[in-house]
Amino acid sequence: MTTTERTGAPAVSWQRLDLGAASDLVDARLQFHHAAQFATAVGISFLPSQADDSHTNLEWLPAIGALASRLTTTPTPFRVAVRPSRFAVLLLDANDEMRTCALHGHTIDDVMRWLRVMLPDYGVDTRQFSLKRHFIIPSHPVASGAPFDATRFDRFDQLSHWFGNAAAVLGKVAANTPRASEVRCWPHHFDIATLIDVATAAGDTSARTVGAGLEPGDQYYAEPYFYFNMHPAPSSGVALPALDGNGIWHTNEWVGAVLPASRIAESDQRGQVDRFMASAQRACTQFVASAR
Repeated sequence: MTTTERTGAPAVSWQRLDLGAASDLVDARLQFHHAAQFATAVGISFLPSQADDSHTNLEWLPAIGALASRLTTTPTPFRVAVRPSRFAVLLLDANDEMRTCALHGHTIDDVMRWLRVMLPDYGVDTRQFSLKRHFIIPSHPVASGAPFDATRFDRFDQLSHWFGNAAAVLGKVAANTPRASEVRCWPHHFDIATLIDVATAAGDTSARTVGAGLEPGDQYYAEPYFYFNMHPAPSSGVALPALDGNGIWHTNEWVGAVLPASRIAESDQRGQVDRFMASAQRACTQFVASAR
């Protein structure tokens, strides 16, 4: 099950999306979501617990196209990552030396056994390593012992493109926006996002924030979508401005600007996403800044 590799050069900033396949990523996305919990388990098992749950969140590593935990502070620091393209769990040390366990055809229990064999090399007590978590994720047969199935490898490749593109786009937003957080993937909802602090909490007034991210699919959209959300949200009935880039306003249970895959044109993918992001950020920031 094990191979050893070195990380390569970073991926290009935009990878072509197969927009026609965007609604057919559900099974691959759910398998990837469950596999990502191996990386989240590192934060839960070996990192100090944080009030905002940030010890559980993940980073997209463009050089290897994978979601990775934070680096541990164990005697030999390491992190676990999960790669959708060539679907695998990866063990990386502080020098990016990488051990690989292919996921196709293997079960969660198989991978846990592999990790428990490998982890003593990093100076940890494997009895601490656990997949127990304080949140629920969408169900999939792999959680009940079915093997991971990456036969439709093209779907996993597309998930890699979506996450890689989102990390680049959101990285640009974060770099150009004061008080924007680092870009991280949150293992509960499985979105990759940054949170912008428009106005900090003061007295009885809570913080005013705008969140920007990519959700690879959920109960609202069975396809990936870029989004901006707001706190506080606009009141019901407030007029919402038109959005650039063919974006729309989502108003079912939460209010925010969204750009689903099905509304992105093949001819100008990155340009359209950039126009949407700029327009949505401007509109949401104005709503939050003027909220009473």
